[in-house]
Amino acid sequence: MDLHAIHQALIEALRPLRFGPPVTHVYNPLTYARKPYAQYLKHYARRPKEVVLLGMNPGPWGMAQTGIPFGEVHLVREWLGIEAPVGHPEQEHPKRPVEGFACRRSEVSGKRLWGWARKRFQTPERFFERFFVLNYCPLLFIEESGRNRTPDKLRVEERRPLLKICDEALYKSVQWLKPESVIAIGGFAEKRAMEALSGLPVTIGRISHPSPANPKANRGWEKLIEGELRTLGISL
Repeated sequence: MDLHAIHQALIEALRPLRFGPPVTHVYNPLTYARKPYAQYLKHYARRPKEVVLLGMNPGPWGMAQTGIPFGEVHLVREWLGIEAPVGHPEQEHPKRPVEGFACRRSEVSGKRLWGWARKRFQTPERFFERFFVLNYCPLLFIEESGRNRTPDKLRVEERRPLLKICDEALYKSVQWLKPESVIAIGGFAEKRAMEALSGLPVTIGRISHPSPANPKANRGWEKLIEGELRTLGISL
């Protein structure tokens, strides 16, 4: 079972889940943005990898638009070389429209992550020879106001089955990619990796999240995480 099959099974397992207020809309880019995501897997998911970088879940102007983890539109198109038609969620929030590669909004986290990869490795081929980027959960949760609700803030009865399904998909994905290290981007991803990957021969670490909500990231994220990666034993 390759990553495509693992993630198709993930889609089907998540389909019956329901989420109540304050969540009013749930997007799954693996369904309506499956074409660019399929390109991402086809071009860059060769194994084994040295490092899997693990994010939490999609952002409204990144993966929600392109299907690519941290997928800031410009860098996905111009650096990763990926562009394909993108559909729409079954129910679309008026404040969080999906415009695909026509979206003019830029996701800061994605711009920082893929911008760092381009600066450090120059070409996608050099980056993906060693690294791969996954999100733990493919779902974007939106409140009535348009505000994101992260998976860790869901109600316990909603969160428990979600985590079980995503833990299993993460385990299978890492088992297939065979990395030496799984480096979580932020605390939630680290916690899930520690629990989901128990028993696999991988080193688990953590780097700071590139979100502008993280004050440390706004004082020079690239330099910050390169130091963190070196501390974790990952040479650049």
